[in-house]
Amino acid sequence: MLSHRLLDGSEDELRRSRTSLKWRLYPADVLPLWVAEMDAEPCPAVVEAVTSAMRRGDTGYAWPQPYAAAFVRFARDEWRWEPDPALVAVVRDVIGGLSELLRLLTDDEGPVVLSTPGYDAFFSAVDAIGRRPLEAPLGETGRLDLDVLAAAFRDATAGGQRAAYVLCNPHNPTGTVPTPAELAAVAALARQHGVRVVSDEIHAPLVHEPAGFTPYLRVPGSEDAFTVTSASKAWNLAGLKAAVLVAGADAAGDLRLLHPWHTHSATHLGVLAQTAAYDDGRKWLAQLRREVDANRRLLERLLAQHLPDIRYRPPEATYLAWLDCRGLGLGDDPAVVFRERGSVALSPGPRYGAAGIGHARLNLATSPDVLAEAVARMARAVT
Repeated sequence: MLSHRLLDGSEDELRRSRTSLKWRLYPADVLPLWVAEMDAEPCPAVVEAVTSAMRRGDTGYAWPQPYAAAFVRFARDEWRWEPDPALVAVVRDVIGGLSELLRLLTDDEGPVVLSTPGYDAFFSAVDAIGRRPLEAPLGETGRLDLDVLAAAFRDATAGGQRAAYVLCNPHNPTGTVPTPAELAAVAALARQHGVRVVSDEIHAPLVHEPAGFTPYLRVPGSEDAFTVTSASKAWNLAGLKAAVLVAGADAAGDLRLLHPWHTHSATHLGVLAQTAAYDDGRKWLAQLRREVDANRRLLERLLAQHLPDIRYRPPEATYLAWLDCRGLGLGDDPAVVFRERGSVALSPGPRYGAAGIGHARLNLATSPDVLAEAVARMARAVT
């Protein structure tokens, strides 16, 4: 265990030290708890890998094989899953890799099924490649509704076009983690209807006990699917671009169809940083998970005390809190009210699909003091 907290620092300290989008988009009086970027001390192994490369002048094009191998080792040790290295490719980032897979697996203007509320970037990716989203709402508890998903798969394939489903495992924004049985049922439905599955597993290292993570490609029937993932969320490396794409055994031919432009586009520093994270950043990750776990419980207590009309279920994974604010009567987008009246920036729920109306997403990967101040401001905004 490290001798100091990773999620630490006052608002003033964080604002002075951070120059990224999270801390610069809104005016200085707005507390930013929106985009999925942590206020965490960096992983020492990553710092060493990047600074050493800079000192050496090692800033050329990426050599991806060590990164792919590091991911395979991490997956083996964490989840008892050892992908075939021949079926692992390195791409620029998760959304870029996912977009190109959807372009490959579907037709122009064809349907892409999304479980909603779903990560807002999925909608942007689908739109950018000229496809159309088909929403399959989650159940009331944020879990996959298999009957709804089956109906969406039927609708998606009814016109004869090729269709795909973006599985978010673990799910963003609800933080739910599909069980092995749920994933096997998804695979069976996808096979039945001829829908190709692309699983975004970027939050997989951030699963909290007692939940357990199951890689989609480990379940029976997933052999024609793909997984896209990265160390960027778990180790706070969004600015160091790299991701891995894993094909199921029956998708090897599709993997070979991806243009080399996409499979040679990761950054060299991103590859070095994320390789170090997977291989040498595991103690750091374990401490981060403990601190995020404490924060999700702290948020539960703070909301119960100050905003009891907000419905919140501590996430099984991620550092994101999905807040049902409909009981406050703040309209379709409560994030607007919290920002304009309380100077707290949250992610607007409607961006996550129709099921996000009346909701907001809060990033709890910050110091406990900042989290407490954010809830206090939110409470003042509605009184």
